[in-house]
Amino acid sequence: MTAAAPRAQRVAPALFQWAVFPVVMAGVVAWMMILMAGGTPAATALLAPQFAAFAIVAVLEHVYPHHRSWNLSRKDVRVDATHSLTIGGLVALLTPFVLAGGVMISGWLSDAIGLGLWPTAWPLLAQAALALVIGELPGYWVHRWEHEWDGLWRIHAVHHSAPRLYWLNAGRFHPVDTMLTFIPSYGLLVALGCPIEALGIFTLVTAVHGIFQHANLQLRLGPLNHFFSMAELHRWHHSKTIDEANHNYGQTVIVWDTLFGTRFLPEDREPPEEIGIPDLPTFPMTWWAQILSPLRWKTIRAESRELAAGGTSAGEPA
Repeated sequence: MTAAAPRAQRVAPALFQWAVFPVVMAGVVAWMMILMAGGTPAATALLAPQFAAFAIVAVLEHVYPHHRSWNLSRKDVRVDATHSLTIGGLVALLTPFVLAGGVMISGWLSDAIGLGLWPTAWPLLAQAALALVIGELPGYWVHRWEHEWDGLWRIHAVHHSAPRLYWLNAGRFHPVDTMLTFIPSYGLLVALGCPIEALGIFTLVTAVHGIFQHANLQLRLGPLNHFFSMAELHRWHHSKTIDEANHNYGQTVIVWDTLFGTRFLPEDREPPEEIGIPDLPTFPMTWWAQILSPLRWKTIRAESRELAAGGTSAGEPA
């Protein structure tokens, strides 16, 4: 008997590929706005839409996967789930302190300047869009520096250790990495006077976008790739080739990459299926070991060099 031929990749209809992200995103934002209009606080109103989007993406990955191989566990589900829960808890703990600090700075700025800095007269969706752009600026530079400075790369390497892209590894971050982006981004928005409703939509869009950004899902954005830093762009960021990976730093929007010349979306080829950190084959793949990895950085690099002795490598972000 001969082995059965592998099933062909199921190609999603064009309508699905183009509509899945904007339809889901518009739906959850509208849902949240309806809840807030009914009196639900922003911090509560974002929860059900957010988890509904997570469930939709998790299911659709098994209907129209971008790579069938990315749906196969690499013994990474537990570590990704643990990272996601840890980061969720950390953000919940940090939020009250960031908001309080931002409000204090906002009051000081208002007294010093004599006027409000945030355009509160704008429609709520316009304020949320502005928050996405402004709030992304600190995160863009932190993310870029994490790829350019070894002292920060050892923290950010946790995220790039993912052997595949799927919805759950959107939360694979070292806690210090999360603090380095969360605190300045949210602190800046609150200090500028961004209202809680716009901040809530900003939070929802950022979370849902992150899931889609890492999703193993067939999708196309077309012109929206000039605003959102979505999967078509982000898959290049996880390339093993440094000249491809050191681009597309935007976590939610790509506008700062465009402005500073780091946007990368070639039209002549597709992003690689094999991803990860080529020069660190001994990078740990359990949660606690990844938390401690910045402290063991020299050891991890030495072990990796020893393992790869005599071979060639594509390089890692410096």
